[in-house]
Order: sequence, then structure tokens, then C-alpha cells
Amino acid sequence: MRDHDIIVYGATGFTGRLVADYLSQQQVTRWAMAGRSRAKLEEVRDLIGAPADTPLIVADADDPASLKAMAESTRVVVTTVGPYQLYGAALVAASVAAGTAYVDLCGEPAWMRQMIDAHQAAAQASGARIVFSCGFDSIPFDLGVLTLQECARAKYGHPAPRVKGRVRAMQGGFSGGTAASLKATLAAAARDPSILGLLANPFALTPGFSGPHQPTGLFPEFDATLNTWVAPFIMAAINTKNVHRTNFLLGHRYGTDFVYDEMMVAGLGEMGKAAAEAIAKLNPLASDKGPKPGEGPSKAERDAGHYDLLFVGLMPDGARFDAVVTGDRDPGYGSTSKMIAETARCLLETEGAGGVWTPGALLGTTLRDRLQDEAGLTFTAG
Repeated sequence: MRDHDIIVYGATGFTGRLVADYLSQQQVTRWAMAGRSRAKLEEVRDLIGAPADTPLIVADADDPASLKAMAESTRVVVTTVGPYQLYGAALVAASVAAGTAYVDLCGEPAWMRQMIDAHQAAAQASGARIVFSCGFDSIPFDLGVLTLQECARAKYGHPAPRVKGRVRAMQGGFSGGTAASLKATLAAAARDPSILGLLANPFALTPGFSGPHQPTGLFPEFDATLNTWVAPFIMAAINTKNVHRTNFLLGHRYGTDFVYDEMMVAGLGEMGKAAAEAIAKLNPLASDKGPKPGEGPSKAERDAGHYDLLFVGLMPDGARFDAVVTGDRDPGYGSTSKMIAETARCLLETEGAGGVWTPGALLGTTLRDRLQDEAGLTFTAG
């Protein structure tokens, strides 16, 4: 028996505070808050109205001994301390050594591949379940494809070889941490050009397997299936890799010929074309107007957010069927904080082999049910 079931590391940051607030409201027991400053942890604890006896743990990414002690004291560690390529490697290593389950919000595929290569065998040996990308990138997409392929197998006896992920609506932006991660990834690629190869490779997270050619999704195009114009979607570069890793970890349940892409629906006709072209030209890193790490939208803004994702399955005989995923909060903060918290709770209630996982491959329909019951997501298919 360890001292804690869940530790939220980074609880003094904006997203970490939302996760801690959510767990406190859910009246989760045996959880703790961790961060670099005890005074700031006390301030956040009081701000969110958590019980006065909520354990507070001082831990720092620059102090491996503190990370080791933290990992050894809990069953699950939730970390919102990114960019993970700058601050995450030591905690992954500590979690693997301690056999502790680990969840994060990582959207940094080059670093994720480094962690897979470095820790997969050791995590299998220790029983540590390392689960990356447990927020908007990439749970709704990972579980959306899983839901659609479930429907395909039930309806047709085999998976859909072609799936299109389309963002139909989204209110609320990405987090400051996501922007910081993108900038850190670009800086790392400037130092090490091999990282560019990983970023461009849709099978970067499936060591030893490369499937068929995949659409790049980098240019606006007319989607004849939906009869609308579509534009590049900034999170596709990580989401598509996670979906292919889920397929890989599930023994290619979606098939070895599986083709998948993600784009944003821009609209119909000439106006749709113009919108798609405008979206394609946007550089999300060119402006400093967005939230910085540690900042974020108000509760009213988070509550007003939402998203609507369509997944289209295309069968060889021309048959089409759809799955839809919706979320009731803004994707970058409100929904993400609920998703990572429920992933941690799901890990407490399920068993599974050690290794470096995706949410879909390790937790699958069990997590999907939790998210529908507790976190404001819906999943439909037919």
C-alpha cells in the first residue's frame, strides 16, 4: 500500500490547478498535490477549497531524488509540467523504476519516441503503465477512431481501411503549454534535424512497423466525401501518430492497411475554399497574444467552450458510416483537465501490463465509459 493513489504534479500551474480542483470536487480520496513551492501549493489548495489536510509534496524536475520519492509514494502520478522534452524525462524514468502509473498531456512525438525506445522494456518489467497524450491531444481522436472501428467490426466483420477525422466545430483555443511544446519541438528540430524526420513520419510511434502512405493534411483541399472544403488541423501531427500507435499496440485491430488523417471543416463553396486557404496560412506561433504557460481562460470562457469531431469510415465497397465525439468544455483546458483526471482514476480501477501505452490501447472502452459518465464527452457511432 502506497501513501497516495494519485499525485497531481504541477498543481500550482494553470492546468494542474484545474486537475486538482476537479479531483477535489469529485471527492477523490488519497490524492496529493505536488510542485516546486510548498507556499504556492498551500495557496492553490485553499483557492480550490480542497481539504486542509490534503497532502502537499515538494518536488522539482531539477531534483531527481524528489521525483524518485514522489513516484515511489503513489500508484499514479499525473503531470502537467511541460514541455515534457524539457521537464519530463526524469519523472518518466522514476515512474518506470518505481512501477508507478504515469499520465501526461504530451503532444511532443519526437520526445515520446525517445521515451518509448528508452523505457518500453523496463516498464514492461516493472509493471509501470506509462500513458502519454491524455488530454484533447489525443483522447477524443484516439477513442473516436476506436469507437468507429468497433462499429465497423460489428457491422461488416472487419475494420474500415480508411478513416477521416474531421473537426466540425471547436470553441476555445489550445493551451499555453501546447504552444510552448510546439516551440520547444521546433527548437529541438533546429538542433537535431533527425527530429524533423520523426515529425513527418506518421508511424514515428510504431517502432518496426510502417504502414501505407498517409495523407499529409498540410494543404487545404475539397473533401468529396463530405462535399466541403477542409483545412490543416494543427494537432493532427500528434493525434494521427497516437492513433497509429493504438492500432499497433492492439495487434493491428484496424488493419495493417489502415489510412487515417485529420483536418478541419472550413465550409462550402468559394467561401469555404477561401476559409480553408486562410486557415492553412495561419501560424499559431507567430503571435504572443495567446495564453502563456501558467495562464488560461476564465471559468466562464472554459464553460462556454465545446468541440464536435466527426469520424468517417469508408469501406472497400463504398459503404460509409460515421462516429461523432463531442465535448462540453473548451478543448485546451476545461475538457483536457477532466480527461487526464479521469484517465488517472481509470488506471486505479483497471489492470494492465506495463509498458508505454496510448489511452485507447490500454484503457479503451473502459475509459470511454468513464468520460461519458463523468467528463462531459459523448461518443456515438452508426
